Amino acid sequence: MTNPGLIIRIAAKGEGQTADGRYAALAAPGDVLEEDGTLTPGPDRAAPSCRHFPACGGCQLQHLSESALAAYVAGRVEGAARGQGLDPGEVSPPHLSPAHTRRRATLHAQAIGKRIVLGFREQGSHKIVDLKDCPVLAPELAVLVAPLRRLLETRAARSLAADISLTLADQGPTVDLAGIKMEGLAQTEAILDFARDNGIARLTLNQGDGPETVWEPEPVTVTLGGVAVGLPPGAFLQATRDGEAALMDAARAWLKGAPTVADLFSGLGTFAFGLAGPKTKVLAVEAARDAHMACQAAARLHGKPVHCLHRDLFRNPLQEAELDRFAAVLLDPPRAGAREQVLLLAKSAVPKVVYISCNPASWAKDAATLVEGGYRLAGLVPVGQFRWSTHVELASLFIRD
Repeated sequence: MTNPGLIIRIAAKGEGQTADGRYAALAAPGDVLEEDGTLTPGPDRAAPSCRHFPACGGCQLQHLSESALAAYVAGRVEGAARGQGLDPGEVSPPHLSPAHTRRRATLHAQAIGKRIVLGFREQGSHKIVDLKDCPVLAPELAVLVAPLRRLLETRAARSLAADISLTLADQGPTVDLAGIKMEGLAQTEAILDFARDNGIARLTLNQGDGPETVWEPEPVTVTLGGVAVGLPPGAFLQATRDGEAALMDAARAWLKGAPTVADLFSGLGTFAFGLAGPKTKVLAVEAARDAHMACQAAARLHGKPVHCLHRDLFRNPLQEAELDRFAAVLLDPPRAGAREQVLLLAKSAVPKVVYISCNPASWAKDAATLVEGGYRLAGLVPVGQFRWSTHVELASLFIRD
């Protein structure tokens, strides 16, 4: 008979669920929730990798073993499918990005007296955890935390509150400072000295009217599918190169031989450039003008068979006749999914659809629509790019038999 206090799974938000339906924070599968509320550790409990866990909201699952973390990532995807009445079939082993590989993150800074607190926020709180080290961030980004703190300390005011977006580009780290104003020569020189001394590829200031570049020794790019693409400030990138490669490998294997592919919500061309080749032409459709222009410029410069179309697929999705021109469609929509476009895809004759998602719940709803329209879920790859986080991504294949 199963112990009613045995933790049998980790729920979507990271709590452990017991056999009798209770929930316990920071529990691992195999732990036992005792009657007094304490947890008796089981075999899948691991020592956290970070001194800031569990206060820091950047991670929720550092207490899980590697196998338990992998099971959680796979379970999120399978559970989302079953929740919409879909059979997930044979799910591929989940891919987990290693520690120290996150290439983009947003940190927060606040003045407390004369001291600057800088880091991620606590879970469900505006309180900032003062970051000393981080096992998630790529080393090139983690090493900037202390210099950034020193920079902000030189201009500390009781009202200082800033957001700091970090991205690792081909040329090195980019830094976007929001909520900070440059006032006077000394402050300007301090920011430029910080950028030069720390090998910053680009530094932008957002003083309320969008990011303004104040330091960029050479044009900043990010390599996608072997192509150097201009990286506009704030443009979307997959969280890790490793996770991007896992998603790309799945898409490339599924769409091998397709002569024409429509890449919808294409962004900078993450998948378009990886799929395009001597035998494959790609239409890259994107609403964000800066990302569209960057993708278009890179395609022309490098002579890639990628045609770029600036179009809002929420307001103006590709119609059935347009979709039917393609041998395959790949879509990678925002977290809310792509209901309007998927409704038309479900009515189309496109033989293959590859759906990349960063939200299993919205993906499952769209997947159910495709299946109702005659598609079969034929492949599913769970991906944990945000290591130790409840944020899960996936690649999926739908085939019209």
